[in-house]
Amino acid sequence: MQSQNSTNINLENNTDPHVWVARYADYLYKYALTRISDEELARDLVQETFLAALERLQKFEGKSTERTWLTAILKNKIIDVYRKKASAFVKDPGVTFAECETDDFFEPDVHNWKPDHRPVEFGIEQADQFESKEFQLVLQKCLRKLPSLWLSVFTMKHLDDEPADTICNDLRISSSNFWIIIHRAKLSLRECLQKNWI
Repeated sequence: MQSQNSTNINLENNTDPHVWVARYADYLYKYALTRISDEELARDLVQETFLAALERLQKFEGKSTERTWLTAILKNKIIDVYRKKASAFVKDPGVTFAECETDDFFEPDVHNWKPDHRPVEFGIEQADQFESKEFQLVLQKCLRKLPSLWLSVFTMKHLDDEPADTICNDLRISSSNFWIIIHRAKLSLRECLQKNWI
């Protein structure tokens, strides 16, 4: 009983919701914005994250930092958004057809480029170019042009390093759709970067 009281005291000392906005709002907003590409929705998700954290404050055991805990809550909220957009996206027959129309660019196994459509180097192969602010702005602009499901899959795979099985399960898509979407997203990004960066 005494150790439980001391745990609550430690949590109260280490966890202060009054400073969450000052400490974490900017970080959480940037995290959400890179994955959602909608400023208003990103702000709403950060607010929802703080509210959800307040509701779960008694369950926070302090095994991770506040920032990690808040980010995990936000990540789950982003996945909910992805899931809603994915279900609406998959129901659109025109979009489904477009996703499956990869014959122009890829070999029948979907994982290899056809020789005529293989990308060429275009100047971001050096680390300093890839990390430049100018390139990052162009990349964000190109990411925003992706259809919502493609953006969801791409960010979960390449920003969050989620395994394919997890992405398919979270977004309720098949493994073959996952690979098609990844290839189409990469192709679209490549084309956008070639137009806007070169």
